[in-house]
Amino acid sequence: MVSRGRHALRKSAPEAGPLQVLVVDDSAVVRQVMTAILSRETGMAVTAAADPFVAMEQMARVRPDVIILDLEMPRMDGLTFLHKIMTEDPIPVVICSSFTEAGTEAAVLAMEEGAVEIVTKPKLGLREFFEESAALFVDAVRAAARARVGTPLGAGRRVPPKLSADAVIPARGGLRPASITAPVVAVGASTGGTDALREFLQALPADSPGLVIVQHMPERFTRALADRLNRLCRIEVREAEHGDRVIPGRALIAPGNRHLVLVAHGDSYAVQVADGPLVSRHRPSVDVLFRSVAQVAGANAVGVIMTGMGDDGAQGMVELKRAGAATIAQDEATSVVFGMPAEAISRGVVDDIVPLDAIAATVLSRVSERIKRIA
Repeated sequence: MVSRGRHALRKSAPEAGPLQVLVVDDSAVVRQVMTAILSRETGMAVTAAADPFVAMEQMARVRPDVIILDLEMPRMDGLTFLHKIMTEDPIPVVICSSFTEAGTEAAVLAMEEGAVEIVTKPKLGLREFFEESAALFVDAVRAAARARVGTPLGAGRRVPPKLSADAVIPARGGLRPASITAPVVAVGASTGGTDALREFLQALPADSPGLVIVQHMPERFTRALADRLNRLCRIEVREAEHGDRVIPGRALIAPGNRHLVLVAHGDSYAVQVADGPLVSRHRPSVDVLFRSVAQVAGANAVGVIMTGMGDDGAQGMVELKRAGAATIAQDEATSVVFGMPAEAISRGVVDDIVPLDAIAATVLSRVSERIKRIA
């Protein structure tokens, strides 16, 4: 797994001074907006470049800690520049791209090349971008910096109140419908998750149990990710649509900007794609998915929390554990950012803490235990 290895190699002691951020985008408006968002943050110094050639001149003077990179630029495209960065002097890169279909495919390729995160570039409505997405945008930059050097997050920034899964699914007791005996695997991931999901899903056999997945990504990017994984994996991988069945050999990825909820459908499972507020500052939210799986699948579920910034999914893992599900977390050594797994582990609800290359085998082992118990 190339990009994960690169991030691991970049671990080093933090240096004094502000976080140096370089914005590389040919749009003057985008450069201005990004600079405005980041410059108001405590401990950030922001510079901007109109193309990679200007960026390289600036990098020769001051080496950035994080680069925010567009993919479609004159003189040198973003993917070419990203490859140059990662082969010559790896620096954490956050891709900021538009919603074009070509751009979404390129963004997925960029993350395989070594970029650590994707943030949506708004087409219109900069005010809305400030109001709802600014905190997530800043978090992506700080997560990228942490992935390389382990720099602690800055303080002094006001963020919106963090809602729980109660905002989408009411907490309730009760077990899964007695007629449903099939196992289901629920997965949550964020920063570094696209590459981690690829390695995990490629290791699964064609008859693996049905999977439901939340990967923190903007809308449309999730479809490009699902399409690419579908071409690489033995199982079917697709972006979830309302009413899709959860069946063996199929993985459903929550669409960007929509919550994914597991529901009972006769003697099997299906999914609902739901609107709603940000939960744990995310939409889709891992906590929302995990709560629904705990309520519907109970002890027949296996929950997996993978690399990611923040604590989305930790409370959901608590609820999965209380419902009798098996719980698995990716270990620190193989996580790009050991935030989400660490939060779940700290709550004492994780059964297995394993490296990325062992998650698939651990999932299959836990599913096998559940099948034998039912039999």
